[in-house]
Amino acid sequence: MSVDVMDEEWLLSVEQVRSLLEWIRGHAGADRSVYPFMLTVAEQALRPGEARTLRVRDVMLPKGDGGQLTARHRGVAREIPLQPRFVEFLRHWIEEAGLREGDLLFPGRRGGPLSASVYQHVWEQAQEAVLPRDERYSWRLGEPISILRESCLVEWLRMGISSFAVAELAGVTPDWLALRYPYCFRREDADIDWDGLAKAMALPELKR
Repeated sequence: MSVDVMDEEWLLSVEQVRSLLEWIRGHAGADRSVYPFMLTVAEQALRPGEARTLRVRDVMLPKGDGGQLTARHRGVAREIPLQPRFVEFLRHWIEEAGLREGDLLFPGRRGGPLSASVYQHVWEQAQEAVLPRDERYSWRLGEPISILRESCLVEWLRMGISSFAVAELAGVTPDWLALRYPYCFRREDADIDWDGLAKAMALPELKR
């Protein structure tokens, strides 16, 4: 399995993600789907392509309780649990947008799929407005929105969530996670009692 390592410096902090989404919420203009779309990518660690193709029927949103989202990637479906807070957010969005069961969950202005060029444009504006003007600023600009998914996955791993659980939620394998984010799997060097180990491993003297 060949997997490129995601450089730790590229990842966004929780605070940066929150600030970017807040900016997008206030500046998406007529493209109302952009903010809920981005929030879903960021909080549920969806691939942007998965989020774009979601339909209202793909989410179960019981009032006052946890829900479920069914994402699909390359023909394979997986179920993602939703916290009550996010369930309420989606319920409000669906009602506000007047969406029906068969509609796209995050439609473009004319009801079709949300255009990648539209949400990418808003995303780039948010980056320019929010990201700190430090030595990383120039190469952070233009990062695809998939960095929201990457940052979420790393945050889950750092929180101590099992790599098997994270892999199931993300639609990948634990091995893929270990190769993609090796810094989440490093352990502190342990002090080894080499003398004690040598005694324990010593073979009996051979008789000549």
